[in-house]
Amino acid sequence: MAAERLMGWDNMLDDTILVTGGAGFIGGSFVRQSLADSPGRIVNLDALTYAGNLDSLASVRDNPRHEFVHGDICDAALVAELLREHKPRAIVHFAAESHVDRSIDGPGAFIQTNVVGTFTLLDAALKHWRELPAAERERFRFVHVSTDEVYGSLGPTGAFTETTRYSPNSPYAASKASSDHFVRAYEHTFHLPTVITNCSNNYGPFQFPEKLIPLVILNALEGKPLPVYGDGMQVRDWLFVDDHCRALRAVLERGVPGETYNIGGNCERANIEIVRTICATIDRLRPGLAHGPCEKLITFVKDRPGHDRRYAIDASKIKRELGWEPQQNLATGLEATVRWYLDNLGWVERITSGVYARQRLGLASH
Repeated sequence: MAAERLMGWDNMLDDTILVTGGAGFIGGSFVRQSLADSPGRIVNLDALTYAGNLDSLASVRDNPRHEFVHGDICDAALVAELLREHKPRAIVHFAAESHVDRSIDGPGAFIQTNVVGTFTLLDAALKHWRELPAAERERFRFVHVSTDEVYGSLGPTGAFTETTRYSPNSPYAASKASSDHFVRAYEHTFHLPTVITNCSNNYGPFQFPEKLIPLVILNALEGKPLPVYGDGMQVRDWLFVDDHCRALRAVLERGVPGETYNIGGNCERANIEIVRTICATIDRLRPGLAHGPCEKLITFVKDRPGHDRRYAIDASKIKRELGWEPQQNLATGLEATVRWYLDNLGWVERITSGVYARQRLGLASH
């Protein structure tokens, strides 16, 4: 195999899951949580782009039930070989380009990974599934991890449900909407047992610092400007990453093929409120900073092109049908997240390359 194998095991069990994008933020949390809480094995396929990092997998590096494969989901031969070799009973698909601002600067990469990559994975999964014995075909699942951004923007009231019409507004959202439609089409046309999840904004440890919460934490700690787009009143539903992964594991084990499950944190907040809460938390945890109080660093900047005003998730279906609900509220989750970054600045230094130094993205300069 052309791909580079970094971690492995000598003997196989039949309870193997192929995880794509498992060195990224959400995928890494899923890998760590699954290995800690269940006896199965994970084959972790990741291209290690700027946001994927093996440091996030340090705690499972020597776990004999984890094999890391450095490779691309667009590599059809590699994906087919992994499926033949490991015969996974499920695929959990995280691998994606995920930052809206980057999709504005360079949409092409989002089409390649999110659309072409998902198609490549689906096509290989279909061939794999058709060759399984009947009992294993019945058990097999393809879980596609998507976003609430496919639904577009809400007004001041209401929430996205699983039947909300798709109306993507950014190149990122459009690429994820397209991948969702391919997943749904493979289930409907070929009966591949797929499940789609659409989640709200994730946050927590190990998130690459281009996203709002880690960017604000790190800039506030260092006395740098805290950029707030527009008036800062864009509203998001915030979901702690470990809660999201518990939901995905429930979907993997009990989700119904052909169904969609919305996953949200029941934590709607305006961006400016999130920024101010982080500032107050850092002032408390790091008293005496020369540039404090950190709220003085807030800087309102030109809004993102086409910025959606409000997202909100109705997660009643997954609670009703699968028994999942979030364990963290925003106060506890944000506190834990700030403390993690303060305690893990070495991880931040290693993952932040010279290519990305927390500069403004998404100005459509291309």
